[in-house]
Amino acid sequence: MLRVSAIDSWYGHVQCLHGVSLEVLPGQLVALVGSNGAGKTTLLKTVSGLQPARHGSVAFDGRALGDLPAHRRVGLGIAHCPEGRCVFSNLSVDENLRLGGQTRTPAEVERGLQRMYAMFPVLADKRAQMSGLLSGGQQQMLAIGRALMSRPRLLLLDEPSMGLAPLIVAEVFAIIDGLRREGMTILLVEQNAHEALPLADHAYVLESGRVVHSGAGADLLNDPMVREAYLGLGVEPTETRS
Repeated sequence: MLRVSAIDSWYGHVQCLHGVSLEVLPGQLVALVGSNGAGKTTLLKTVSGLQPARHGSVAFDGRALGDLPAHRRVGLGIAHCPEGRCVFSNLSVDENLRLGGQTRTPAEVERGLQRMYAMFPVLADKRAQMSGLLSGGQQQMLAIGRALMSRPRLLLLDEPSMGLAPLIVAEVFAIIDGLRREGMTILLVEQNAHEALPLADHAYVLESGRVVHSGAGADLLNDPMVREAYLGLGVEPTETRS
């Protein structure tokens, strides 16, 4: 479904991605793990059209996206749930969700709202509340729901566990696992490799803008280098989730 080929990307005079390549097959959850500044967020922005690539290509369903703008990529079926949630704090929960459905018909938006409120009951109870008053976990659910309102075929999730309490992290990953089980294709950026790798069909490790390791999520979870760098010395490998 997604093929990224030898992408180079720059911020000003600083190169942040160096020949990055990856693939995501339909129905897969693919994880990108790595330390801060590794280039994970930049790669997602390149896929969604928010960051230009100087060299290389991004193809979706066999179509080269070239310089297609971000809103056109949403229309093709790519939705980006950004790092830091980025909800519109002065708009209600309902208004935030409706903004996510701008590429859909009015009838599809209404059906989407019903689905999101069924998926996230806490948002249904707060649909008229300003989103800036939500807790961090509730804002993350709202950001995921807003992305899903476009009925994407590929969901880009950037650091969904950032800044959340452990119990809320577990709840957010349960939501991601549920989407995976429903067949949603997901490209997940996550520093918390302990949570991300058990869910991943395939995973890539980024360091300093380069892919330094890749393989099945379960294999990377048991890889000594990954365990030392991202799980901590002495941490036992985690059983994969079915």
